[in-house]
Amino acid sequence: MGSYPHARRVGNLLFLSGIGPRVRGTENIPGVETDTEGVVIARDIEAQCRSAFDNVRLVLEDAGSSWDRLVDVTVFLTHMKEDFETYNRIYAEYFRDNQPCRTTVEVKSLPTPIAIELKCIATIGE
Repeated sequence: MGSYPHARRVGNLLFLSGIGPRVRGTENIPGVETDTEGVVIARDIEAQCRSAFDNVRLVLEDAGSSWDRLVDVTVFLTHMKEDFETYNRIYAEYFRDNQPCRTTVEVKSLPTPIAIELKCIATIGE
């Protein structure tokens, strides 16, 4: 999407850039249906949450960390009232064993037609 890394290590901390639900290496966004003009006409927050969480896991593992080493998660939602309950339920599934600090905020929009993005900090190394 831009000129930045998916993850950057500083000491024993790994900082992840905003990670959304787009399928790695494609333009496909699970849970998003657009019209011919690119306007979102249907969205499935559950599919987007699961894909975004899976993408975070992939970036963590690619960088030498893991899901259980997450210590802080900031979640951006574009439709807090409509999506929070579903997002919170799925979050609880994924973070059953590891419970990092969490902040969830509503934003007006994100750079692509997605409804969720995560910014994370994890530990890495010794």
